[in-house]
Amino acid sequence: MAAMIYSLCALTCLACAVLLFRSYGQTRARLSFWSALCFVGLTGSNVLLVLDRLVLPAYDLSTARLAAAFLGLLLLLFGLIWEGD
Repeated sequence: MAAMIYSLCALTCLACAVLLFRSYGQTRARLSFWSALCFVGLTGSNVLLVLDRLVLPAYDLSTARLAAAFLGLLLLLFGLIWEGD
């Protein structure tokens, strides 16, 4: 059950990133671009969660997971500050 939930979370983040990149391509709204980059980071974090919990349980990937999520959120924060005129 956990494998399915972790995988669905990763796929949902990936779908959000793809949809936001498509939106950016059509509208050129830069906030969509920064949001898409954030979701790429969150997708990476979720993929690392699947690897950490299911594929490589002997290794601790928690630092890498948190770093990926933190990087994604930093990109969104940077985009919000940069675009906040």
